[in-house]
Amino acid sequence: MEYENVVEEMLEFIWTQREEGKNSISCLLNIEEVAEAHGNIDTLRRMENDGIVRIEGDNITLTDKGEKLAEASIRRHRLAERLLSEVLEIEQGLLEKNACSFEHSLSPLVTDSICTLLGHPPTCPHGLPIPRGECCRKFRIDVKPFVQQLKDMSVGERGRIVFMMSISHSRLDKLGSLGIVPGSIVRLHQKKPSFVIEMGETMLAIDEDIAKEIYVRKEEKV
Repeated sequence: MEYENVVEEMLEFIWTQREEGKNSISCLLNIEEVAEAHGNIDTLRRMENDGIVRIEGDNITLTDKGEKLAEASIRRHRLAERLLSEVLEIEQGLLEKNACSFEHSLSPLVTDSICTLLGHPPTCPHGLPIPRGECCRKFRIDVKPFVQQLKDMSVGERGRIVFMMSISHSRLDKLGSLGIVPGSIVRLHQKKPSFVIEMGETMLAIDEDIAKEIYVRKEEKV
């Protein structure tokens, strides 16, 4: 494996360890633990020379440069997983392996294009957060998203719910009890005076705020 790819794998390992709470915010890890997971000590020494990590005794921390590279790598990987899952419909068990192969070929421009195409998803298929990019912060949509908010569907269109991004757990629980969960097929029946969606034989009225939190992939009529 090329040096650059090994570096990305190591940075992703360090980042995920922090998410799992196995190390501090300073990303302090034992050098042997990182080396055993991905690569070797020589690679870590080279990363230190390149200003990516800082090695002090048996511990390793990310530099500011390393943090930025790790964030970009995690973003590429998780967007790759979302693309493979939602667009190419690769089964869950094969996502990680294929995303690892695919992500290394993504340039920043292509990464942002994928993010825009998918409607700027907040999480990967495993529910882990996807770091925001410039395309997310500027809210620019240069191509029609493959995934869009339910509120942007046209009346009569059908869509499969891909994800929901409500910050209210109680709201998500309530929607779940109504069957409004990722994977469900909905048809937009009306937009005014309120949003009404059709799920099988059931009609449900929802607020516009809720319609903004539900992201769907358009389904062809059958």
